[in-house]
Amino acid sequence: MFAKFARHAALGLAILAAPAASLAAALPNPADDAPLAASHGSEKAVLAGGCFWGVQAVFQHVKGVTNVTSGYSGGSAMTAQYEVVSSGTTGHAESVEITYDPAQITYGQLLKVYFGIAHDPTQLNYQGPDEGTQYRSSIFYSSPEQQKVANDYIAQLTAAKAFAQPIVTQVVPLKAFYPAEAYHQNYATLHPNHPYIAHWDLPKVANLQKELPDLYVTPVTN
Repeated sequence: MFAKFARHAALGLAILAAPAASLAAALPNPADDAPLAASHGSEKAVLAGGCFWGVQAVFQHVKGVTNVTSGYSGGSAMTAQYEVVSSGTTGHAESVEITYDPAQITYGQLLKVYFGIAHDPTQLNYQGPDEGTQYRSSIFYSSPEQQKVANDYIAQLTAAKAFAQPIVTQVVPLKAFYPAEAYHQNYATLHPNHPYIAHWDLPKVANLQKELPDLYVTPVTN
């Protein structure tokens, strides 16, 4: 339980490197994306991009998102525990399961937030101060449609030279999503003064409001 907290506490106010600037305003909208649904419903997306605290915090502020849960994807049920996942040997990535209304936001729009604000897709097995395969950049698709939108958007961003370095995000099938322990849920909302949250995560939420105001809403918490 204490591995993440100890590491982040050690970084504390000594963290000097600034978070990467958001690129969301400069990113094109996905060319291959389903239109908004004609009626309200509920769909899910599972994304991984570094510590799940910040990714959850960003998507809790996105229009049309009704729930965001921090958890683990990529490994087995037996190893879906924080202390084990932290070893980097389980196959799991810290992930978020996003429940959204397709009549209000599309999967492609979620990916624009993911690539432009929630994390840096040019970093594979690390994000900011966090290193290990559990912090990899990965899209876990649950349908052929999600797979196509994700792959086509990566190709579109690559062709547009949207990032200075190559996009290394993995696009892989979702086998299962396992919710994380209760103390990880809504962590950024509940602990806004934590040095790690204040330095790495709250600026992402601010960037969402600044650069994609049409997608920003007040927080959605579980």
